[in-house]
Amino acid sequence: MIRLTRRYRFSASHRLHSPALSGRDNAELYGRCNNPHGHGHSYVLDVSLSGPVDESTGRVADLAALDRLVETRILSRLGHRDLAAEAPDIAGSIPTSENLAAGIRASLQAHWHESFPGREPRLDRVRLYETPRNVFDELVLR
Repeated sequence: MIRLTRRYRFSASHRLHSPALSGRDNAELYGRCNNPHGHGHSYVLDVSLSGPVDESTGRVADLAALDRLVETRILSRLGHRDLAAEAPDIAGSIPTSENLAAGIRASLQAHWHESFPGREPRLDRVRLYETPRNVFDELVLR
């Protein structure tokens, strides 16, 4: 079994704000990330898949198919967007990186068999780098 990880990059903005909290509580919880005008990140996205090496190709997956899936379902929908206003189906109701990683995984998983119709490879993990210090892993449980 081989795990392959492919790296992608996109930039997007968001504002961390919970409608369930008061303005003061939001400011205390999220700090500068609660700025009413939002703020941006240059995200790094790692998509990992796993499976056996195909004997006829020597590869675990068709990288072009993975690139098309990620471009269509993730990058084109998130890149240079306000995640709260323009991508709530992927980012979650509060566009934290935790919700974003989970939304990316869910979107990829929902469309995985369009690009990879067989049993293998399987989506294994989504890793989202918000900053060099903040990294979020969304594991795919089987």
